Formats: sequence, structure tokens, C-alpha cells
Amino acid sequence: MRPVYGPRRTETLDYLQSMLGQLRTMAEAERCDMLSYLIEMAYLEVSDIIRGERPMRVNERRNNNAA
Repeated sequence: MRPVYGPRRTETLDYLQSMLGQLRTMAEAERCDMLSYLIEMAYLEVSDIIRGERPMRVNERRNNNAA
């Protein structure tokens, strides 16, 4: 079941995703491969959170697996 977030949280996550996309582009332009990769991982993480495929916190995942 996908969690329902309030408008502020959704806006914040959308903003983070946008900024990470821009940072990734800048890192790629400067040929900073490792930095670009790490930013891409953060971008994918926030994308998963927005789609509800990943919890916002690691502890949520652990608690759900224990139940």
C-alpha cells in the first residue's frame, strides 16, 4: 500500500528530485563520475520514495519486516 503524504512533503520530495537532477547534470558536465553516480543514486532513492516503493526511513523497512 502506497503511503499518503501531505502536500508539503510531496512538494519537498519533488523539489529534492529536481535539485538532484540538476546537480547530476552539473557533475556529469564536469566529468565527476563518482559524484555523478552518487547523486544519481540519491535521485533514484527519492524517486522510489515518491512512488511509494521505498520507505522514507530505514527503520520503517526493518519494522515492517519484523511484523
